[in-house]
Amino acid sequence: MLYYALVFLVIALLAAVLGFGGLAVAFAGIAKILFFLFIVLFLVSLVMHVGRRV
Repeated sequence: MLYYALVFLVIALLAAVLGFGGLAVAFAGIAKILFFLFIVLFLVSLVMHVGRRV
């Protein structure tokens, strides 16, 4: 899944360089969703790890 996040980031950056068209907005939205998804997964993983140590 991290691979797809990096792919969308590269595509969003390329679209931004080419003029911030409709494509850039779409990929930026996907990148935002993936960013928050990874934050949530990180926090869940952190809580599970801390809970396992106690």
